[in-house]
Amino acid sequence: MRVKSKLFMLLGLLIVVALAATGCALPMAAEEHTHDEEMPEGGFVIGVSNTLVGNGWREQMICAIKAEATASGMVDEVIVVNRNGGPTEQIADLEGLISQGVDAIILNPTDREGLNAVIEAAIAQGIVVVAVDQAVTAEGAYVATNDQTAYARLGAEWLFETLGGSGKVVEMRGIDGVPADTDRHNGFMEALANYPDIEVVASTFTGWDPSTGAQQALDLITTQEIDGIWTSGIDYPVVEQFQVADKPFVPIVGADNNGFVAQLLDLADEGLVGAAVTNPPAIGAVGTSIAIDALLGNNPPHETILTPKVFATDNTDGLNAIYAPDEQVGWSTYVDIEPFTHYNGSADVSACKAPGE
Repeated sequence: MRVKSKLFMLLGLLIVVALAATGCALPMAAEEHTHDEEMPEGGFVIGVSNTLVGNGWREQMICAIKAEATASGMVDEVIVVNRNGGPTEQIADLEGLISQGVDAIILNPTDREGLNAVIEAAIAQGIVVVAVDQAVTAEGAYVATNDQTAYARLGAEWLFETLGGSGKVVEMRGIDGVPADTDRHNGFMEALANYPDIEVVASTFTGWDPSTGAQQALDLITTQEIDGIWTSGIDYPVVEQFQVADKPFVPIVGADNNGFVAQLLDLADEGLVGAAVTNPPAIGAVGTSIAIDALLGNNPPHETILTPKVFATDNTDGLNAIYAPDEQVGWSTYVDIEPFTHYNGSADVSACKAPGE
């Protein structure tokens, strides 16, 4: 019996050796490997693609991405590709991030459909892709945006109501052709359709550049009769031009930029009336949280949309709540977005530190 047992043991050992030599995996080893793939432990590398430099909103978006990546404890590195450009440049940047072997890409897209091929190529390689601030239509991509159509519609409705339903207004847009600008214009036009006595006397593209917006505003208010101005986030430079030209203020709509909120508080006694519509750059942190969630296999929703809020001049308490005297004029203090963000408020975002920096 002992001899036979030893023979069976020897035979079993030879079979195991033979399987190993032919490259066959044992069932238990396969199960363990699959389990390891399904339960990542972090150490992720996240790529970021931004194509608008010198804009405070975009700078804070990137800082929010870094802050959330650091707070998560799951990210080892954030690679930021940051330059001015359109779809062609962004496609090249995305290809570069793919070649660097990133685990996820967060991008503020320059086109709704023009980036789909490179985005879908990344997804096919197992890279998680999250479009923030503006939407893409690429299959498999995650989208996290502020509701850009509602942003414009709510602000325009406030403006038209403040003017009593009639008057001459200016629409100061962003970058021609990019998704957020298109959505905002559509929202503006939705509101306009309900106010037939509102006349749009000028529509400009500011490029979301403060200097460009300031010059356009100065030209407009010194050459035309204007009753109100809707801006796509270029707000505090517009207010400044009324002071430069020594012109009385007209109602102005802008975003929750710190500088504009300060003006609404400080210049109310001088006749400034306005409304700040929230469009938090912390949407970058929301996208980061979604990307990490997806990398961990938690299957987050593919679409996340934040609803804007309106803080008008008559809401002093609300304006004070979103104002931070120590922050940059082009930054928003609306940075804590539950349940997505895990950093310690504006201080962590302002530090702008990615893991390892």
